[in-house]
Amino acid sequence: QVQLVESGGGLVQAGGSLRLSCAASGSIFSIASMAWYRQAPGKQRELVARIANGGSTNYADSVKGRFTISRDNAKNTVYLQMNSLKPEDTAVYYCNAIGLHNYWGQGTQVTVSS
Repeated sequence: QVQLVESGGGLVQAGGSLRLSCAASGSIFSIASMAWYRQAPGKQRELVARIANGGSTNYADSVKGRFTISRDNAKNTVYLQMNSLKPEDTAVYYCNAIGLHNYWGQGTQVTVSS
């Protein structure tokens, strides 16, 4: 089993920045990639960014150039640096890990005011 704990959400004005953290514990040796997803009210959960064990990354078109996913292997933590935030970035952000199974964190709320 893998446990994921997110932190770093909050309320920010448009144009501001936030950094989300996701700490992984448990059977972390089984993790092949980690990602951030988000779900806005009334919408489906969508992929924001993913980072593979080899370090390759991919991003949703809507966040390219504004968000950066990174990881600290020593801390078993993945980060999402979010800059130039827009009201449409408002959502619950979920950490995801793919290993023997598909694992999810509890989510952290990000609210961007206009």
